[in-house]
Amino acid sequence: MLIHQIRNATLIVKYNDKKFLIDPWFMPKDYMSGFDVAVNADVRQPRVDLPLPIAEIVDVDAVVLTHFHPDHWDEFAAQAINKDIPFFVQSQDDLNIVKSLGFNNITVLSEAGTEFDGITMYKTKGQHGKRSIIKPLCEQIGMPYDAMGVVFKAKQEKTLYIAGDTIWCEEVKSAIDQFSPDIIVVNACGATLLNGERIIMNDEDVKIVAKYIPAAIIIASHMDTVSHLTVTRNDIRKMRLNNVIVPEDNETLEF
Repeated sequence: MLIHQIRNATLIVKYNDKKFLIDPWFMPKDYMSGFDVAVNADVRQPRVDLPLPIAEIVDVDAVVLTHFHPDHWDEFAAQAINKDIPFFVQSQDDLNIVKSLGFNNITVLSEAGTEFDGITMYKTKGQHGKRSIIKPLCEQIGMPYDAMGVVFKAKQEKTLYIAGDTIWCEEVKSAIDQFSPDIIVVNACGATLLNGERIIMNDEDVKIVAKYIPAAIIIASHMDTVSHLTVTRNDIRKMRLNNVIVPEDNETLEF
């Protein structure tokens, strides 16, 4: 298994000899304004450029989109990705959006498992911020709330859990209990709204995950890129947790 940290939540995962592009977000540095419902709204994003040409990033076998938020998907990705590529999403609503963009080979992942070339992918749940608080806010501004995680399993590979945009919650705990993943990717920049609520993990959540399953390797992703971050790579590194890795953009980890 190879996990190539591209930028933000964008990863290339080589698993059972197949390359998956996760959450492709390709826009250039400073292309988009900050979110007016979040902290640091005056900071433009992405804060950093892509470390590789888009043509190299899209040379993959499949795409996984955890959700349709504008820091996980953009028009640059829609233009650059092969329209016939296998494309995995969380819901029928997301499938309809991807289909409207011209993609032809779209599958909604199942919690019971979806097979793809010797790999089983399982959709997992989370909370993109506390559900009771953030879901009504999302509905008010017309932005979808749900974001999935994905577990990858194959006979010759370690079990990988990409938790996606979620805080530490009972759903994440349940996924860990069910699948006992060897490697967990967590989105961990502590992105925070103006009401003070976080919508993804921060350093304390990373610590909780690391202590909850000490045998697993935890990878902190979604770092140092969006405007509304409150936690940096250095903040997580300062905790000196033995089973936590904080890759730089364009760094590849091998397992």
